[in-house]
Amino acid sequence: MTDAHQDGAMINRSARNSWLIISAHFISDFGAFLNMVALSTYVYLLSQSVTQVSIFLACRVTGGILASLFGVPYFRRFTGRLPLVILDILRAALLALLLIFPSSVQLYLLPFIALGIGIGNSMFAIGLNSQLPSWVDDSRRVATNAWLTSASATGAVTGSMVSGILLATNGYDLVFVTNIVTYLLAGLCILPLRFLIIPAGAEIKNQRKEWRDLFKGLRAAPLMAGMLLITMADTLGSAAHNVGFPVISELLTSASPGKTMGLLLAVWAGGKFAGARSSNYFLLKRGIPAERLFFYGVALMSLGFILTFQQNTVSLALFFIFFAGIGDGLADVSLISRIQSEVESLRLPVFSLMTLLQMTGFGVGMLIVAPFYIWLAPSLVIIIFHGIPLLTLIFVWLYSRRGHASR
Repeated sequence: MTDAHQDGAMINRSARNSWLIISAHFISDFGAFLNMVALSTYVYLLSQSVTQVSIFLACRVTGGILASLFGVPYFRRFTGRLPLVILDILRAALLALLLIFPSSVQLYLLPFIALGIGIGNSMFAIGLNSQLPSWVDDSRRVATNAWLTSASATGAVTGSMVSGILLATNGYDLVFVTNIVTYLLAGLCILPLRFLIIPAGAEIKNQRKEWRDLFKGLRAAPLMAGMLLITMADTLGSAAHNVGFPVISELLTSASPGKTMGLLLAVWAGGKFAGARSSNYFLLKRGIPAERLFFYGVALMSLGFILTFQQNTVSLALFFIFFAGIGDGLADVSLISRIQSEVESLRLPVFSLMTLLQMTGFGVGMLIVAPFYIWLAPSLVIIIFHGIPLLTLIFVWLYSRRGHASR
């Protein structure tokens, strides 16, 4: 009777933790996109310089790269909910500086604020994803990841939309106040989390040993290493379609490109939501291995974006970008669920490595892609840059088949 009572309490705690984490993730991503739109336009308003906007965005990406390097020692030393709450308070405090200091000083503060928010956003994601198996039981983990990806897509769209509405009606101060509140709310959602089983204390290693053990672990799991390689290649495709959205929107409807871009992003987010929800069915009910579903998802996503940029009408572009979103959702949930199935000692470094690859690849990709839109048609640019993850996927698949045959 006592065991049954304990099992019931564990299940209830897991379910409560799951929804608290999903809520915190949604609010955090909502806040991240709220300030990405608001701060980018605010920098331009203060400076009237595209160069300053580029510096601001570069600092934000640099923050993500630094987080991937500092995340492992930070979460090795400090585990549980408190480090995540501290990151939320830090992000709120950085934005509060814009309400305290006059605009003449703010332009010099904004690159440091961007760096700090970039660090906070990425470290929050690393800490939440790597510790999720300690808060949510195995039977609920895939479903939680599916909801997290769905919440992320929803938070991205709603955060961007709300930011635009608030800027148009009330100005920047209200956006900054709203953003501060979102980060504090995310921290309040994290605060009630309780471990199901208190994890054993992790060995504190130096960075060199940490990375050496990581690569040793990846050699023992070549398919997961291949998934990370494809993820890095996919950042080039992501940079290409993010830079290309305004271009294709202008080509499709020169009279209202902003409206078309909003539609494209909204339908993509709807597809990502659908893909994330369906991944729960494919992984658990159909028993498809996470690695295979990840390959399917990446292929569908890249082909979806390639076909989107070949269209001359909005309706067909929306049709194909919906499937790109489905592939994105499938790939995200499969990758995160696969990493979380690893032992705790490997899980945190892999999430940090994934963040490093994504941030570095996306930052480099944004620099590389832009000139291609001057030299070539958008339809061709997307074929080139989304062709890279497709070719990488084929290489990893053939390599895994060869290894399987040899064994």
